[in-house]
Amino acid sequence: MATLFSALLFVPWVLKSFMRSWVKRVGHFRQQLHIIEAFLFACLVLLAFSFSSPPFFTLNTSFLTFLALFAVSLLCAWHELAARMYYERMLRPVFQRLLTAPKLVSSQVAVIFTYGALIFLVGTLEVYFRQIRYSWSMGCYVAAGLFLLFAFHHLIWLRSPRVGDNGAKHSVGASVKAELRIIDRIRRQPHWWKPVLVLFLLLLPQGLMFHARVLYLYMSNAKGGLQCTMQEIGFAQGTVGVIAFSAGLFLGRWLIRRHSLERLFWPMALCIVLSPFVYLGMTVWPPQALWQLCLCTLSAQLLFGFGISVCRLPVGTISGARYRNTINMLQIPLVSAALFVPMAASGWLVEQMGFSSYFLMNALSAPICLLGIFLLRRREIPPTL
Repeated sequence: MATLFSALLFVPWVLKSFMRSWVKRVGHFRQQLHIIEAFLFACLVLLAFSFSSPPFFTLNTSFLTFLALFAVSLLCAWHELAARMYYERMLRPVFQRLLTAPKLVSSQVAVIFTYGALIFLVGTLEVYFRQIRYSWSMGCYVAAGLFLLFAFHHLIWLRSPRVGDNGAKHSVGASVKAELRIIDRIRRQPHWWKPVLVLFLLLLPQGLMFHARVLYLYMSNAKGGLQCTMQEIGFAQGTVGVIAFSAGLFLGRWLIRRHSLERLFWPMALCIVLSPFVYLGMTVWPPQALWQLCLCTLSAQLLFGFGISVCRLPVGTISGARYRNTINMLQIPLVSAALFVPMAASGWLVEQMGFSSYFLMNALSAPICLLGIFLLRRREIPPTL
């Protein structure tokens, strides 16, 4: 149930391309950002309340927690679109390119805070209060308070764009139809399903591992897990792992600029499917110290970060030469959609197989996926990226 509900949190990002046209038609991007941030603060407070509240009318606390998390995910996808359109109207393209690296660094620092420092804080509160739900409630209240400071900062300093900020006639139906027309044009291309299947096979081993690795770290030894503390998970996965993922991402993008993505396809494809072998090794030789756990997560996340850029090639093939500008618009929704099914099914598969057999199956899926990708691409002429 945990992996199913966690996978459902990716649905807003799958639908992100459909939101794009509506957000653009609404306009008034600065006002949109302020409204979204106000709702985000309210949802974070609701999330904190859900952990410590009694049943709310007919909703149990777990379902209320999921609703709050889903609202946060939806608002974050909306915020990313509005923020992108805002700075596109505030800055010239040359300055936008200069801000690409700082934007990426800022997003990874945010992940380190939420996945690293926040989880470490919650783990410390658990040790102090001996109450798991109360500790998570306090951690979410802290996150809401810090987010409110950023919202006030944006309220004071963000200026209104001078041009291209007025809303047009818009409706949800018209926006969805506009996006469906692009997808229909893509679907008319010959063999459009091949790059879609290539993208799915590239991400299948990662999707199977995405949530299962956290369950493996957290579960007790009696259930086959490593029984790590929240502080250890926050430091190893949320800090060391995110830094390693960011380093791999920067290395991959740097190599792509020096060489074509087509030349780097197979090394990157090999890296992105290799990280499950790290967790298979952890089930055979469990790490006995924190530095060993950090070394394992560093290896897995470095491989994942380095290989994730390979997804641009099948996405570029899907968008086609006429729709090259849709690569950025399609990449996150398509990657999220490809990850959804294996992420949702991973919890049930772990229950049926146990962690050792599951990670063995996960690792064995890698060569099968690579073989499938080879067969699908051998007659394909990919775009030059």
